[in-house]
Amino acid sequence: MTAREVTDASFDADVLKSTKPVLVDFWAEWCGPCRKLSPILDEIAGEHSEKVDVVKLNVDDNPATAAKYGITSIPAVYVFKDGVVAAQSIGAKPKQVLEQEFADFLK
Repeated sequence: MTAREVTDASFDADVLKSTKPVLVDFWAEWCGPCRKLSPILDEIAGEHSEKVDVVKLNVDDNPATAAKYGITSIPAVYVFKDGVVAAQSIGAKPKQVLEQEFADFLK
């Protein structure tokens, strides 16, 4: 299982109205740390699919959503629960660190 793409158009339905927490990876093609983080998030998506959804939003292709949430540094991983930001992590981090930061949503 891998993280799936969301867009400005699908963000409301895919993320804000989700019945379970959603990890959103704000990323861009040109961002090296984003490319390092991507396979880690795919692993988390596969291992914790019953607890959370993991999605990716390309900030270059979807500037409205990135602007709405004030994304200025990428990669940025936000957890949305019940339509609001419940947690966030900025920068590429090892899997263990992300799992600790988001432990409340992965258990």
